Amino acid sequence: MVAFKLAYKNILGAGLRTWLNVSVLSLAFVLIIFYNGMIDGWNRQSRNDTQDWEIGQGQYWHPDYDKYDVYTINDAHQPVGTKAQRWIQRGQMVPELLQQATIYPQGRMQSILLRGIPPGQSILKLPTTALEGNGGITKVIIGKRMAKATQLKVGDDVLLRWRDKHGTFDATKVRITHIFHCDVAEADQGQVYIDYEVMQQMMNFNNEATLLVSGLMEVPQLVNWQYQSADELLKELDALINSERISGRIIQLILLMIALLAIFDTQILAIFRRKKEIGTYIALGLTRQQVVGIFTIEGGVHSILAALLGAVYGIPLFVWINTIGINFGSADMGITIADRVYPYYSWQLVLGSLLIVLVSSTIVSFIPARKIAYMSPTDALKGK
Repeated sequence: MVAFKLAYKNILGAGLRTWLNVSVLSLAFVLIIFYNGMIDGWNRQSRNDTQDWEIGQGQYWHPDYDKYDVYTINDAHQPVGTKAQRWIQRGQMVPELLQQATIYPQGRMQSILLRGIPPGQSILKLPTTALEGNGGITKVIIGKRMAKATQLKVGDDVLLRWRDKHGTFDATKVRITHIFHCDVAEADQGQVYIDYEVMQQMMNFNNEATLLVSGLMEVPQLVNWQYQSADELLKELDALINSERISGRIIQLILLMIALLAIFDTQILAIFRRKKEIGTYIALGLTRQQVVGIFTIEGGVHSILAALLGAVYGIPLFVWINTIGINFGSADMGITIADRVYPYYSWQLVLGSLLIVLVSSTIVSFIPARKIAYMSPTDALKGK
């Protein structure tokens, strides 16, 4: 307690120098929390959006299907099966049939991935209700990226060409009935969605699918289907976000080093200018370790004051940013990212950042304070 009281009085007695150090350290503390909160918020939003728009709680793939190999798509389909059909009828699974096709917007040729999906599904956020009904023309829906790339708009008719299971080419006109806004690039770019039953007839299939989107938290075993968990399907997104964390840690380390350098310089100067004070402490009966502890605690108190000061302006700032979000505009980066990202500040993040700052500042204060252990009390009292 004596060491804490002396350290507290010494910090307050330093005046402006103390508050300059505390201000710099609090800025580093707030920026570390803000950056990590933004990354965590992006991670949460991206994972949730990808699950809501594309993968659900997981997917069952045809054994030969590989979404990165276009040569596997046309042959990767098989009958849904009785067990899977029961889950589909309960609305807890959604069959999707994927085939390569071509459209001709304004006379231009563009390869697409034609995705057959039931209009009545409710697992994915895709507005598949726009596929309901016929009216003499086949309906399709596309995303904003696809609409921009093809210069198509709602109500436009476009020629669609495909190849059925016998290898015979066929073509028909389809109408764009809806353009949806989606932040998941893989569910938008190059994708055209059509009624599942209509696509079965077009391809001469009988209740076949390429993959099954699951809305179940449990994982039922389906014969001849390979299960892909949500974590497995999101591993590329996780890898991307983790790479951003690594680059962010470099920036955080630089900010923290700048703040700690100020504390280090202050402690060196304090030991140089307060030699008589150190000698007095030792003459009054304090051990060298206790005197070292006083100077070390001073550095730790800097971090505590920095946390309190950071809370004064950081909490209102975080609440305001979390209300309006961080606007990334309408720039399409080809990855899953919303127009506005809302940071997420967990207790683990705040306490972890506080612990890093506290431990770092304490260590930086201890390093120059070790010199006190080698000082002669008589020389210290003389100021030498």
